[in-house]
Amino acid sequence: MPTRKENIALFASLAIWLSVTAIFVGFRPEHFWLALLIAALFLTTRVSRKIVVALLPFIIFGISYDWMNIVHNYEVNPVDIRGIYDTEKALFGITAADGTLLTPNEFFALHTTPLLDFLGGFFYLCWVPVPILFGLYLFFNRQQKIYLHFALVFLLVNFIGFAGYYIHPAAPPWYVVLHGFDFQLGTPGDTAGLGAFDQMTGLGIFRGLYGRNANVFAAVPSLHSAYTLVAFIYSLKARSPRWIQILLAVITLGIWFTAVYTSHHYIIDVSLGILCALLGTLLFEGVLMRIPAFSRFISRYARYIALRAA
Repeated sequence: MPTRKENIALFASLAIWLSVTAIFVGFRPEHFWLALLIAALFLTTRVSRKIVVALLPFIIFGISYDWMNIVHNYEVNPVDIRGIYDTEKALFGITAADGTLLTPNEFFALHTTPLLDFLGGFFYLCWVPVPILFGLYLFFNRQQKIYLHFALVFLLVNFIGFAGYYIHPAAPPWYVVLHGFDFQLGTPGDTAGLGAFDQMTGLGIFRGLYGRNANVFAAVPSLHSAYTLVAFIYSLKARSPRWIQILLAVITLGIWFTAVYTSHHYIIDVSLGILCALLGTLLFEGVLMRIPAFSRFISRYARYIALRAA
């Protein structure tokens, strides 16, 4: 059973999270069920408790994303709509048959295919589930230390990206198509090109996801483009089979293409997302891990979540 100190830490953390969420964001049923699941796993067995503690970086990521609703980035800095569109066209513009200069998003919108619509939807659904599954693979494969490096870099990359959202709020390409270059407060999320996948499958997955988008003006950087890249980097560092490395590489490239193909991101956004992944990895491995106190913390964390042989 967990110690008294562990129980206090658990229930205090849950109380703070639920209170802040209820007051500033709005309490939803899934908040209650997630808190109940976390508490149940923490209190049930030693292994399930280790899983909860190991998944803390991903749990904190989800909470921090939700908490961006407390203060939206467009309340902090003006939203870039035309500037990034013009820059994308200047850097990566494609000349159409009639001589019109198009952004890559506009070009792909004129050249969609059912196969790319389906593959794009599949790749985009992998953005968070695949990194979490890869993390669980590392965890149950008893590679706890490399797992922690991966999970904490994943969280650090998110914080870098979230900072970018507030420093430079920017509209996605689909916003220009639907609303032009004027800022419109309260604009709902949109599936854009991913709507084709919803129509093809009849699942409505992306309609549900983007209907709850915390902020549509958070296109720079593209964190979709960062997540599986971080997983790929750590698949090379870990004792991962070659097929996992290849799969992560394919999914990463697929997400990069889909982000532009479906008009959810400019190439600029994708490039900055890739930069976030590389920067987060370098900061963690090259700076934080060189700090003795932080390195000792990681070692203690790894020992706590270690799965001992039966």
